[in-house]
Amino acid sequence: MNIEEIAIDTEEIQLDQFLKWAGVLASCGETKALIAERRIKRNGEVESARRRKLHDGDIVEVEGLGAWKVTHKKG
Repeated sequence: MNIEEIAIDTEEIQLDQFLKWAGVLASCGETKALIAERRIKRNGEVESARRRKLHDGDIVEVEGLGAWKVTHKKG
C-alpha cells in the first residue's frame, strides 16, 4: 500500500479536518458518512469518531481512496 505523508502545522488535528486538509474529501461532513459505512481506519482499526484527534505518525486509510500518514511540520 502506498502511503502519502501529509504535514500539519499543529500538534493534533481532527480526523474530519485532516481529510479535508489532505484534499481527500471536499467537506468534513463526508467523513460522517464514510464512518457510518465503516470505510475509515486509523492505525489499522475501524474508526467511529469523525472528531478523533490525530497525531504525528497516525495512519488514516479510506477504503477505495488510499492511505495517508500524519506528520508534524518541524520548526
